[in-house]
Amino acid sequence: MKKKSGFELRDFCGEHVIMAYGMENIDFSKVISMNDSAAYLWRTVGDEAFTAETLADLLCKEYEVEHAQALTDASAIMEHWRQAGLVE
Repeated sequence: MKKKSGFELRDFCGEHVIMAYGMENIDFSKVISMNDSAAYLWRTVGDEAFTAETLADLLCKEYEVEHAQALTDASAIMEHWRQAGLVE
């Protein structure tokens, strides 16, 4: 999976919010916010392709979490991103 172009993470009033740029991505009907760990993953993967395993490894490096739980969480995060149209 890879992040779609046209989205960037911004800190807005203490919240992590995905901002869209470019006419193809503008949808004012929803705001996409992320918690600290999801924002960490979004920033860290950059423009590189990633898998749930990649994200789980990053979670384990940054937080004290068992790999199995990190993999479950990473899969859920990827699914949220997919449903929101942030990744391809």
